[in-house]
Amino acid sequence: MKNALTVVILTFNEEANIGNCLDSLEGVKAPIFVVDSFSTDRTLTILEERGIRYVQHPFKNYAAQRNWAQENVPFGSEWVLHLDAGERLTPGMVSWINNSFDPTVAGIDGYMFARRAIFMGRWIKYGGYHPIYHLRLYRKHLGHCENKVYDQHFVVEGTTQLAANGADLEDGVMSSLRDFTVSHARWAVFEAVESILAEKETGEVNARLLGNPIERKRWLKSRVFQRSPLFLRSFLYLFHRYIIKLGFLDGKEGLIFHFLQGFWFRFLVDSTIFEIKREMLTRPLEEVVREKYDLDVNVFLDKETASA
Repeated sequence: MKNALTVVILTFNEEANIGNCLDSLEGVKAPIFVVDSFSTDRTLTILEERGIRYVQHPFKNYAAQRNWAQENVPFGSEWVLHLDAGERLTPGMVSWINNSFDPTVAGIDGYMFARRAIFMGRWIKYGGYHPIYHLRLYRKHLGHCENKVYDQHFVVEGTTQLAANGADLEDGVMSSLRDFTVSHARWAVFEAVESILAEKETGEVNARLLGNPIERKRWLKSRVFQRSPLFLRSFLYLFHRYIIKLGFLDGKEGLIFHFLQGFWFRFLVDSTIFEIKREMLTRPLEEVVREKYDLDVNVFLDKETASA
């Protein structure tokens, strides 16, 4: 019997997360393939102990890695479910896949799932953080990951639909505050450079106020947030999330999360934009990014990087 879907997971040094991710997939009747970016911890050992097939491929960025995985992993199904190692399927999502998902249905080419952000062991339910929808399951020949270095989404050339309430994807946002801040500091540079390279709408997700939840979120970011003044917008965004969207109801863990992710990270992005633009008064962007952040601008332009 042909499999209804194939699960693809990306990993790099995910020994702390991959076990829980695989545990959550035990009830799903589907083959699992892992694309690993040459992990140096016990990730591969765990995969081998569990009999999970994997291949290794050099990491350029998330979009490139996801699209490479989709093009090169052996599929026995029309549908693909993309996951990160830090994500887990809730029992509701497993039940939906096994009992409600019909791979032969006509007129639907992809499904969006609400994501539950888990921070310091607490589900962040307020601050506009639930539900936030992500397209993860779709017909392989109709979808791909948009070419963005940061905040990329999967896009489908067809009709998408929200999965049933409760069929959520759980995301362990962090393993420690150190990892959280280090990762966000790196992502702040990515977003700052992308904003400078194209001070317009980027990516392939249509920015539409009246579109699906993903398109509406992109519209708010590109048409409202990114057109607001640097620095001021970080304060306004925190006020919106923590007060208007009731983020204060998420308790102490929510206070830490909304402040760091909703204010500190956004302020850091704006500060990086300010720093780069000031340096660009005397030298080109490519030189600034290479010398200050050890990055090649070609990565953001989807060009092959020059050999060292």
